[in-house]
Amino acid sequence: MKKIILLLCLLIMNVPEALALNQEIRALFQPDSSKPNNNAFVNQTPNSGYCQTHPTECANFRMFSIRVPARFTSTRYVGIGDSVGVKAPVRWSQLTVTHTQTQATETLAVRITGLGSNYVLSHPAMRLAGGSTPLEAHGRLWTTDSWVNGVARPCTYSGVAEHGPETFRFFWKTPFDAMCAKIPAYHIPSMSFDTLDFAYELLTPNPLGMASGRYVGSLTYTLGPGGDFDMGSLMQADDSNLTLDFVLDVQHTLKVDIPPGGNHIVLEPQGGWRSWLESGRKPVRLYRDQLFHISASSQFTMKLECEHELGTGTGCAILDRETGYAGGVDVSVSLPNGLTDSAGQAVRRFPLRRDTSPVFKPGFYVDRRPATLHFEISKDWTDWLINNAKGRPYKGNITVIWDSETG
Repeated sequence: MKKIILLLCLLIMNVPEALALNQEIRALFQPDSSKPNNNAFVNQTPNSGYCQTHPTECANFRMFSIRVPARFTSTRYVGIGDSVGVKAPVRWSQLTVTHTQTQATETLAVRITGLGSNYVLSHPAMRLAGGSTPLEAHGRLWTTDSWVNGVARPCTYSGVAEHGPETFRFFWKTPFDAMCAKIPAYHIPSMSFDTLDFAYELLTPNPLGMASGRYVGSLTYTLGPGGDFDMGSLMQADDSNLTLDFVLDVQHTLKVDIPPGGNHIVLEPQGGWRSWLESGRKPVRLYRDQLFHISASSQFTMKLECEHELGTGTGCAILDRETGYAGGVDVSVSLPNGLTDSAGQAVRRFPLRRDTSPVFKPGFYVDRRPATLHFEISKDWTDWLINNAKGRPYKGNITVIWDSETG
């Protein structure tokens, strides 16, 4: 019997993958003491493309632009009656940005406000459409609204265009969600758009309600006929997607300045001890108001830590270390305008405790504004301490904690 062996060599060709482009967009919030009411992110993404080449044109309209290497190529000739143009995702698109450590989320929105490129013809414009100069030829190549003399509606003109024998670089504003199409007056064997310039606008969350750190998120647009970025039904994109990677960097300020000696609190009656020493009149209370200055651009909590605690209650105590007698001390805080409690109320003598951490929120950046810590011993405790003082001091350490990590 003859043995027949069939050796099969299987080869799997590389299947081309749909390519994608990525572009990072960064914005920073850092409070500015010279502009305390300016609570907004600042775009940190360098301009490229149109706004880099023509910064004055963009500054006039507060535009930012980015150029990405997205290429669109005609799938066949572009004939008389065909159309090419631009269509951008002009409507607001929302995405979620997530804190890289806490996983807290916020909502960001973006829209495209301008779109441009550089069209490249297979032949010089003068060869295709005639004319005495390349600029005239580019104008003759398109019907009615030529690329030179007008913008395809509903797009609007941005101010500057550039041309070469086979190329025309343009940038149009895109106020409406519609194709801005051009129709050739002459047969074009083939053409392409070799880059994609887009202007964008961000709608960022309120940074005063965000924790310090980085928030990241992505938004993906489709490229090509019927996609988010559409240059016409004949113009196929080399890359199928464009992903914008957003990074919001929040750098909050929480700073407390205590004047020299302000950490040594002496509790006394109003007017001092003279009335007690000279007439034996017991003081109604012992207290001290300690001024400090606070700078804050994010919510924060305050709580107490006590060297001495009473058996019950939530406050701190001062102690006669020899006898062990102790009395309770109430601590409260008054904060400047611009800082409120969790209910949105002004903070006036808000009691601080060791078992809870109330949250205080800024309505705007508060820059080195005066505030007060109130230390007070009530009448009952004042009577107790005086009756048991025996000429010795009552002492105790009370720690006030400001914490911007509110969870």
